[in-house]
Amino acid sequence: MVVDEPSVVTLEVRSGRMVAAGAAAKAMVGRTPPTLRTVRPMRNGVITDFEVTERLIRYLIQQVHGSRFAKPRLVVAVPSGLTGVERRAVRDACMKAGARAVFLLEEPLAAAIGAGLPVHEPLGSMIVDVGGGTTETSVVSLGGMVSVTATRVGGDDLDDAMVTYLKREYALAIGDATAEQLKIAAGSAFPQPAEAKAEVRGRDLVSGLPRTVLVDASELRRATEEPVRQIVDTVKATLDSCPPELAGDVMDRGITLAGGGALLRGLDELIRHETGMTVHVCDDPLRTVVVGAGMCVEQFETLKPVLAQETS
Repeated sequence: MVVDEPSVVTLEVRSGRMVAAGAAAKAMVGRTPPTLRTVRPMRNGVITDFEVTERLIRYLIQQVHGSRFAKPRLVVAVPSGLTGVERRAVRDACMKAGARAVFLLEEPLAAAIGAGLPVHEPLGSMIVDVGGGTTETSVVSLGGMVSVTATRVGGDDLDDAMVTYLKREYALAIGDATAEQLKIAAGSAFPQPAEAKAEVRGRDLVSGLPRTVLVDASELRRATEEPVRQIVDTVKATLDSCPPELAGDVMDRGITLAGGGALLRGLDELIRHETGMTVHVCDDPLRTVVVGAGMCVEQFETLKPVLAQETS
């Protein structure tokens, strides 16, 4: 892996010039003066700002190749539920950024390949990809997705739920970055043997002054109960629509969790409790999708059948 950057860009308001991108831009979230604005050009796996997305992709290509004239072949992992218009937007942004060919790969397939599941064999393998904006659950067999369920709920929704909870219960305003740190420090989906606690610093909505409160894991579980329930319901819906033969394979092999959301403590235990099935978390769930996409680049001829080429 050569470049690992979040999809965040900081722009000058007046000129539109790109000031920072990736991790440098993410560090500026909530800290910019009025002359700068920080944007996330992709939300829930969908392009929300075409021009900024194009500039971000061009920046990433230059980071890898060191030349503005490079014309690489791109494999892009996208949510399985994208419409034709949304898929075309991804393709156009990549082509304008300098790609010579664009291949789209559904994220559940990419996650299954990255997790080392036997996607080309006549065996049912179930992958649950809990991303930042979407959760996709799929049963994969013979190089394709036999059953797939997607919901636009992910790690970002857990952060939003924590922000809302602290505002309601403690009259404390916090930013998205603080919510993410809180989720990592004390968030959980299922009761743990040693429940964590965390201090949260924010702005008191009554006095307007900075204030610190102490919250524990059980409070955060209550705060995130609804989005976590939607993730579990997505898993159940996929199992419900799975063909009987493949359901037997999944019963034997278990469910594999990928995506950054898989790092939430106890999510695997909750799914195991709700479904009665074995649940495994990938070795590096945060990068499973990109590892699968990378394998498609490295083993292009072998894995080409799982890729969809986007043509004009």
